[in-house]
Amino acid sequence: MTDARRTRAVASLRGLAVGDALGSCFFIPDNLPSLHSRSLPPDPWWWTDDTEMACSVFAVLGRAGAIDQDALAASFAAHHDFDRGYGPGVNRMLRLIRQEGGDWRALVAESWDGRGSWGNGAAMRVAPLGAYFAHDPRHVAAQAAASAEVTHTHPEGVAGAVAVAVATALASTRPRVEGAAWLREVADHVAPGLVRDGIANAIALLPLEDARSAAASLGNGREISAQDTVPLCLWVVAKHPDDFAAAFWATASAGGDIDTTCAIVGGILGARLGLDGVPPEWLRRCEPLPDWAGVDGP
Repeated sequence: MTDARRTRAVASLRGLAVGDALGSCFFIPDNLPSLHSRSLPPDPWWWTDDTEMACSVFAVLGRAGAIDQDALAASFAAHHDFDRGYGPGVNRMLRLIRQEGGDWRALVAESWDGRGSWGNGAAMRVAPLGAYFAHDPRHVAAQAAASAEVTHTHPEGVAGAVAVAVATALASTRPRVEGAAWLREVADHVAPGLVRDGIANAIALLPLEDARSAAASLGNGREISAQDTVPLCLWVVAKHPDDFAAAFWATASAGGDIDTTCAIVGGILGARLGLDGVPPEWLRRCEPLPDWAGVDGP
């Protein structure tokens, strides 16, 4: 990676990990009072499959300079930790690749009775890719689609990844994020469908101030689908483009799949604001990234 690409991608990955790890704390009932009071739960904060898979995206880009789908599938499988909270379909797929030499293309083609997954897994891990290719949104969209197809072949699953990656690219290269205009530009790169419709709805809901009110229409990831996850995340960034902490608390307050929605928002804003824009105490409390990701390497 060039220095600028690497700096942006590292900041995105670390922002994603912080959002993921802190967000995951709020699946623990004892920590819910911290969410309501916006106080920090006890550390360390452990990240989930969102960060583990994002590390593979980052590592493959670092080695190849582009998405090599075979290398990405191999990395997902090699570093798959069942206890990180993977969905059952991806758990099975990665286990078969690692233990039985399964062909990822055949396995993903068989998923969901051949329809492919429209889950939010491809969107949750892709922000560092958008940061890496930030100055070429069309290339971002193509590379995001390639990264998604390794596990999520349904058009909505792919669209969710494209939307997050392009949103990251545009947010990290613009001095200002003008909410409606930024969302419209993101939508221009997303294929027609439910994710794109959700982004249009997010634009209409920008006058709202409360993320919970927006989530009532946009979704909050509770259904684990791209279309009920990505639009809210983009709405939050449009509302809080320059304040990582405010964006995190707004996202978490909406409930649902909190680690994933906060990972997406954290990844976008990490790329936009850089590491200096992520609260230092939050970075310190977050579980370190794995050595194999190559974050601290050349």
